[in-house]
Amino acid sequence: MSAQGYEEELRSERGYVAGLYARLDAERARVKRGYTAALAGNGGTLLERDDEVRTLAREVRRLDVADDGLCFGRLDTISGEHSYIGRIGLFDEQNEYEPVLLDWRAPASRAFYVATGANPENMRRRRQFHTRGRQVLDFTDEVLGRPGEGERGDAALLAAVNAPRGDGMRDIVATIQAEQDRIIRLDHPGVLVIEGGPGTGKTVVALHRVAYLLYTQRERMERHGVLVVGPNPAFLNHISRVLPSLGESNVVFTTTGDLVPGLHVTAEDTPEAARLKGSLKILDVLAAAIADRQRLPEDPLPIELAGIPLRIDAATAEWARDEARASGQPHNDARSVFTEIITYVLTERAIGRIGKGWLTRSDRDAWEKMRADLLKDLAEDERFTAALDELWPVLTPQSLLAPLYTSRERLRAAGADEALWRAEGEAWTVSDVPLLDELVELLGRDKSVDQAAEQERKAEAEYAARVMDSLVKREDMMDDEDHLFAHDLIQADELADRFLERDTRELAERAAADREWTYRHVVVDEAQELSEMDWRVLMRRCPGRSFTVVGDLAQRRSAAGAASWDSMLEPYVPGRWAYRSLSVNYRTPAEIMTVAAAVLAEFAPEVQAPESVRACGVQPWSRRVTEEELPAAIEEFVRAEAGREGTSIVIGPAGVPGTVPASETKGLEFDAVLVVDPERILAEGPRGAAELYVALTRATQRLGVLHQGPLPEVLTGLAETA
Repeated sequence: MSAQGYEEELRSERGYVAGLYARLDAERARVKRGYTAALAGNGGTLLERDDEVRTLAREVRRLDVADDGLCFGRLDTISGEHSYIGRIGLFDEQNEYEPVLLDWRAPASRAFYVATGANPENMRRRRQFHTRGRQVLDFTDEVLGRPGEGERGDAALLAAVNAPRGDGMRDIVATIQAEQDRIIRLDHPGVLVIEGGPGTGKTVVALHRVAYLLYTQRERMERHGVLVVGPNPAFLNHISRVLPSLGESNVVFTTTGDLVPGLHVTAEDTPEAARLKGSLKILDVLAAAIADRQRLPEDPLPIELAGIPLRIDAATAEWARDEARASGQPHNDARSVFTEIITYVLTERAIGRIGKGWLTRSDRDAWEKMRADLLKDLAEDERFTAALDELWPVLTPQSLLAPLYTSRERLRAAGADEALWRAEGEAWTVSDVPLLDELVELLGRDKSVDQAAEQERKAEAEYAARVMDSLVKREDMMDDEDHLFAHDLIQADELADRFLERDTRELAERAAADREWTYRHVVVDEAQELSEMDWRVLMRRCPGRSFTVVGDLAQRRSAAGAASWDSMLEPYVPGRWAYRSLSVNYRTPAEIMTVAAAVLAEFAPEVQAPESVRACGVQPWSRRVTEEELPAAIEEFVRAEAGREGTSIVIGPAGVPGTVPASETKGLEFDAVLVVDPERILAEGPRGAAELYVALTRATQRLGVLHQGPLPEVLTGLAETA
């Protein structure tokens, strides 16, 4: 194409994209008018208006995210037809709703990502636009089906991966590659495992897969939403913009430490304690700890009933305990069985002594009346309640687990390892979360709380019924010529407002606050770090077992994490999980990956390092410094990078001022990385090499290493500087 022809084509494309934005603005204005009207409450019932408001709010957000990069490409078929590809779909209402812009997730858009010179998918050309805001700056054409004729398919990709990093992860809708697209659109109803080394784009592929599933299965998935689980808050903040930028907001982002609403993690376990808590063997400990709280009295407990001195002896308590355990109910629910047996024994003994000589069992009515009176007395007897609390207490997960941790005696009684002991019982750790969640299932709810809520609900319903009855009676008493004044009339939806607390929160907010909420799909990132107990929690959150699992076994840090995907998933989804791998590194340049690959070969020789798609032309370096020189050397790096565009970070072992641990940078990427004291990172236990591998592969452009001792042998590929 000549320069003049290119300019003419560019003007034409700018005009077409401007027309798309005009159509977007018109559609946005129409939806916002509907949203405003729905908020004003014009017509319909309360529930209908709520549903309409939420539906229109979602549509407003979907249209708003399309402002930047609305259209990013064009496909030309062999027959000469054009299709424009963008973030959302737009249609021509005047022409039988003919698509003027295809949503990137639509089946017709697939060729944009998978067509190649060897397999053109009946396409002649792929055009990719470079845009800023609403403006098309230029475009790149890739001619398909004719290898060697001006093919430049990697131009947009290389521009994206070479661009300076910002504060958060960017979507890749304009540069999805064929191997990524196949995973994004994979039709698999169960668990999909996506494994890939650093920089292969596995996280962003998983997020685009969620957007694709929400597009193709919206009715099934939207009302329950999607859960995204990441390793730490920094990572979640890094990725949290991707799905909203693709028009999807019904998503909850959380860490495993936040899966129990209201719980605050304030401490960190030792590796051994984390390993013990992460194993399914801890289930036996929890069951034994509960059983230990279902006690028998060492000495009979005195109870006075209707002036008769009675006792709860060990034999009675044992009978009640056996019956309660045999009921199969959770601990708190089974308390009613325990209580029923105890009260039966006490009332039988009391009736036998009170009615001795004149009352027999044949006088059923008198016997049962006396029992009812005695049961009422027991219910009001504080000593009896205290006895029940001693023998079969109502427990919460926290009130069971905290005393267990702080008592070596209770740990021994539960068959637990003493490594679980700690001085502060309620100093909760990430590894405690799945145990607390499990205990909700084992203990059940405190029924007194449920009963109080039910009584309140009934009282509100009775109030509403009385008000409605009074309105009906007033209308019946009126003559035909009479009529109710407006201020006397209470509409049904207004009445509902008076006695029902309507939940107007967005789905993501409601789901995050509800421990019993279940999701239609769950994404788990850095999944190699999750323990067996973590997986139990997540499986409860998604009964349909629809997961996208993202990880890299070579980067596993946790002693309780996955040794293999099969060992973690097969117990829950036998035969229902699929595995896909990504092999191309889009983040780490070849110069840096060569250094990182040497570390990988040292601790995981069976794992193939991902192949970098590009070189940056900058060699990674190392420099030896003394302990006194180290702070100044770090400051020098920070100062130099502050003058460049992009992001940077200093990664080092625990306790080195000015550095961040490698574990807190998982999944993140930076233009420049400085690694401090790699020899100390390697010395931090069996997973030290994996930590160093993570640290080295965070950089997209520049990598430096500062070391105080001799440079580890696996890093001799670095260029030493003075």
